[in-house]
Amino acid sequence: MSTQFSSDITSDDKLWAALGYIFSPLIPIILLLMEDKKNRPFIKFHAVQAIVVFVVLVILATITFGCGSIIFLVMFYWAYKAYQGEYVEIPVITNFIKNQGWV
Repeated sequence: MSTQFSSDITSDDKLWAALGYIFSPLIPIILLLMEDKKNRPFIKFHAVQAIVVFVVLVILATITFGCGSIIFLVMFYWAYKAYQGEYVEIPVITNFIKNQGWV
């Protein structure tokens, strides 16, 4: 589900990508507004994906009257994978953001 990509990913990139999942949607929005961060492909990929995942999970939690909120714990796993320098492939969502041209 996750893939390791290029070696030009810095430890700063990994940290910001991981924080984007944990503190979504605030940190990803801030990252996308910062010129030096949004031009880093690894950070941009995870920031956009974290925002979309957050919106989907909020909708799911609302529809299931909060029972779906346990799924938010999965974001910690994705944060861990991002911190390891991996591009996390989330079914449907990753394809959606790529098809929209957001990443």
